[in-house]
Amino acid sequence: MIEQQLTVYNTLHRKKERFVPIHPGHAGMYVCGPTVYGDAHLGHARPAITFDILFRYLIHLGYKVRYVRNITDVGHLENDADSGEDKISKKARLEELEPMEVVQTYLNRYHTSMNALNILPPSIEPHASGHIIEQIQFIQQIMDHGFAYESNGSVYFDVEKYNRKYHYGKLSGRNIEDMLNATRQLDGQEEKRNGVDFALWKKASPEHIMRWPSPWSEGFPGWHLECSVMGTKYLGKEFDIHGGGMDLMFPHHECEIAQSVAALGKETVHYWMHNNMITINGQKMGKSLGNFITLDELFSGSHKLLTQAYSPMTIRFFILQAHYRSTLDFGNEALQASEKGLQRIDDALKKSDKIQPSETSGNAFVKEFRSKCYEAMNDDLNTPVVISHLFEAARIINTVASGNEKISSGDLNELKETFKLFFYDILGMKSDSSASGANNEAYGKAVDLLLNVRQEAKQRKDWVTSDYIRNQLTSIGFEIKDTKDGFEWKLNQ
Repeated sequence: MIEQQLTVYNTLHRKKERFVPIHPGHAGMYVCGPTVYGDAHLGHARPAITFDILFRYLIHLGYKVRYVRNITDVGHLENDADSGEDKISKKARLEELEPMEVVQTYLNRYHTSMNALNILPPSIEPHASGHIIEQIQFIQQIMDHGFAYESNGSVYFDVEKYNRKYHYGKLSGRNIEDMLNATRQLDGQEEKRNGVDFALWKKASPEHIMRWPSPWSEGFPGWHLECSVMGTKYLGKEFDIHGGGMDLMFPHHECEIAQSVAALGKETVHYWMHNNMITINGQKMGKSLGNFITLDELFSGSHKLLTQAYSPMTIRFFILQAHYRSTLDFGNEALQASEKGLQRIDDALKKSDKIQPSETSGNAFVKEFRSKCYEAMNDDLNTPVVISHLFEAARIINTVASGNEKISSGDLNELKETFKLFFYDILGMKSDSSASGANNEAYGKAVDLLLNVRQEAKQRKDWVTSDYIRNQLTSIGFEIKDTKDGFEWKLNQ
C-alpha cells in the first residue's frame, strides 16, 4: 500500500510536503503527551485523536511505525515558565500524596479515557523522570558546545548566542529582537543573562520534593529538555514526524529545535505537525473561564455547560468532522449534530448487511468511493472529506434498502468493505451509538433475538405477543420499523 502518496503540512516550512520517511518502509513519530497532574480534558482529546489517525493510516499504508508519546511527570512549572512550583509537586503537596502517586493516579485515568476514545497505545510511552541521566548528559553536550551556562546551580540555554549561528524562532516565525525587548524588564530573571533564555536544569529549592543529583546542583530538568532527549533516544538523531498541539509550538517546540541543534549540530525532526485548538462558544477553553470540561464530564454529562451525556465515539466523530489544522468550536448543538450523524452511519452499516443484491447497479459513486477516500486521506489527513464520502455511501445504502435503487453483489461488497475500512480501521470508530456506550455486539444480538421472537409471533398471528414486545421496546426508547426483509431498529437518544 505504500504506493499511496501521503502529503502532510510541515509547520516548519508552512506548506504541504510529500511524506518521505528517512528509512524506507519505516516511520518514526514523536508526539508530546500529557503532564499528568489532573484529569484528561477535551483539549487532550484532539491531539490524541489527530495523531492516532496518522498512526493508523501510516500502518495501513504499510509502514512499520514506531510511535513515541511521552509522559511529563517532572519539570513542567506553573504557567509554562522557568519559575513557580512544579505542577505535579504542587498537586502532591495539596493532596498529601507522593508525586509519583499523583502521576500514576492521573495516568491511569488518562489511559482509561484514551481507551474509551479508541486511541491505539503508542509503541513506547517514556516518562521524563525515567530519563534523568540522559537529560544530564544532553545538557553537558549543549554546554560543551558553548550554548548553555550555569548560574547559581541552575543551567540556562543561551538563546542570543545560539541565534548568532542558527535561527531561534524559525518554527513559530518569531523575531528574537522583539522577544528580547519584551523580556528585558521582567522581574525574577536575575539568574539569566537574557529573559528569553530557558532552563535546562533548575536547582531545587529546599521545599521542592522531586530532585536528583547533577554536576551543578540537586535539582530537576527543564520541561523542554525531555522531548529532545527521549525523541532522539528512541527514534535516532534524525526522525520523521514530531507532533503536538499548536499551543506547544512556542516556546516548547521552538526550544526543542534549539536544544537538539546545539547538542547534535543538526535538526532532528523532518516534519513538524500541529493540531489546532478547541474553543467553547468561541472562547479558549480554560479553568478561569469556567468552560474547562474533562472527558469524564463529557461522558457522564455532569458539567454545567452540557445538556446531556455524550459517548466517546460521539466525541471522536465530532473532532474528526473538522480538519486537524482548523479551529474547532465546541457546543451542545455541534455535539448533538455529530451524535445524529454517527447514528445515520451506524444505521446504514446495519442495513448494508441485510441488503439483497441484484444483478445490476445504478450508482457510479460506488466505483469511485475507495479512491475518493484515499485521495482525501492523502491530502493531509482530510478526515472531514472522508466523512462526507461516508455519508454519501450511507445515503446510497438507504436508497437501495428502500428499494429505490439497485446494487450488484460486487458493488455491494466493495461499498461495505470500503465503508468499514475507513470508518473502523482508519478513522478508528467503533459501534457506540448510544450515549451510555451499551450498544455493543451482545446488546444488539439481544434486541435482534427479541424482534425475531416478535416476527415468529406475527407469523403465527399471535398479535398479543407481537404487540407486547413492540410496545415494551418502544416504551424504553427503541424505534422499530418493519421492512420487507424483516425489521430495523435503533435506540433513540
